[in-house]
Amino acid sequence: MSASRFDLDLTRPSQNGVYFVGANDLDKLARNADRDELCVCRTDLAGCRDKQELLRRLAVSLQLPDTFGHNWDALADCLRDLGWLPAWGHVLLFQHADDLRAAASDDYETLLGVLDDAATFSGEHDRPWFAFLALPDSAFEQAHPSA
Repeated sequence: MSASRFDLDLTRPSQNGVYFVGANDLDKLARNADRDELCVCRTDLAGCRDKQELLRRLAVSLQLPDTFGHNWDALADCLRDLGWLPAWGHVLLFQHADDLRAAASDDYETLLGVLDDAATFSGEHDRPWFAFLALPDSAFEQAHPSA
């Protein structure tokens, strides 16, 4: 289901989480986050095939510190404290998430877990934190077949 169909308030940490959206939803989410003065970070996963490439792309798009260790634990630590991206909340937008899902499903699932942990952690500290992963329409049709 697309997050645009939810009544999400990006200013409410109680709604923090990882959401799957259609590619056309990302621009609207970015506009809403900008309106609410949240930091928006976009990561394009087109052609992303493995953990190493994913972490390289995240290091660039999130402007991760030079000390970033390029492993899952380091990513989890960084996502819990995005202090170098000053804002009262953060919205991460992932374009073409299906490329990673198709090429490296284990890495994709691990990424989802790391993102979910960061969203939960930020909610516990009363900070908005959202991740939106754009998937093709066919992914929603498979997940929610019509009756």
